[in-house]
Amino acid sequence: MEISPAQVLASLPQPDAAHEKARWCWAERRGAKSPLAAGAVMVGTAGEREVQVSATAEVTALPDRARVCVLVGSRKEAAVQAKSSVIRRLDYIVQSVRGHGVQEENITVTKDFRRIENGYQMEAEISVIFSDFAKMEDLCNLLVEKLDSSVIIGSPQYFHTSEAVENIRRQACLRAVANSRRKAIDVCRLLGQSLGRPLIIREEETNETEGVASEQVTPDDARPLTIQQQISNASVTVYSKVFVTFELKSKDICKKNS
Repeated sequence: MEISPAQVLASLPQPDAAHEKARWCWAERRGAKSPLAAGAVMVGTAGEREVQVSATAEVTALPDRARVCVLVGSRKEAAVQAKSSVIRRLDYIVQSVRGHGVQEENITVTKDFRRIENGYQMEAEISVIFSDFAKMEDLCNLLVEKLDSSVIIGSPQYFHTSEAVENIRRQACLRAVANSRRKAIDVCRLLGQSLGRPLIIREEETNETEGVASEQVTPDDARPLTIQQQISNASVTVYSKVFVTFELKSKDICKKNS
């Protein structure tokens, strides 16, 4: 992802004509026709002192949930036999899921019973959402060991909850604001000034991508993705760019106030 260089503007007291020229030069560099249109922030008059900084940040987070579907089925000449075969395995699977600490709201069971040629068919699907991936792997291994080919276990589907995504967005914005403050402090030190309170904070740009660019792996017909590769592909990266205006204080004024 291409990130534009940080933009910094310090506004210091100066004669009106020179200050107005500095304002217009800054606006032209941002491609605006007027100082107000340049980022919707107007640099103050000669009596006002401020430093304006834009900064960016990225936050990457791995998925916090995984969904696994388990399918059991049976075909028998008698309806009772088809049902009992599936129900017996279904009960064992559900009890095993509960034994691994999964709450009821994260367990969904659907059943399908139908008449087929020369008999009856029943299928049941158990969808389980895990927050603990280690427990998920233990359960899948247990079902393969105990039920063997009588069950079909799907590949885990990794994802983020809406709360997790919102937290990632918030963290990216907060880090960008923190970066802007650090840069503003460096500018103030260079100019022999002190940084005051923030006057304007605006998030100008956000972007979200899935997968880690340096590690993203595409499926291969010969080699299925490993668990770690699937988790990496499901990660989310949030980019945030902010524009912040801080009050600029003279060190002499700060000393008098103290």
